[in-house]
Amino acid sequence: MGHGPEPTPRQAIGLRYDASESAPRVLAKGSGRIAERILEVAREAGVPIQEDPDLVEMLAASEVGDEIPVEVYGAVASLLVFLYRLNGEVGGEGRAVGSQAAR
Repeated sequence: MGHGPEPTPRQAIGLRYDASESAPRVLAKGSGRIAERILEVAREAGVPIQEDPDLVEMLAASEVGDEIPVEVYGAVASLLVFLYRLNGEVGGEGRAVGSQAAR
């Protein structure tokens, strides 16, 4: 009896943008239970969560504390604009955002 391949665990990456810095930074990252905990903490803190598997894959090589790679500036900028509009927040204060991939 063949069972299908094991599903890839969920991944999550949290980003933080502070206007005083040159680029957003990776605040948290993990997969499986760690990803679930990142998402739980984000929800409890009222941090917006956006599901974007492609962006998560591009950010996966980054370490916590790293600035995001130049290659994803456009995608992250679009995400931040969307989230700021969603929250009615346009300003320079730092805020964390989450991105997740359900695989």
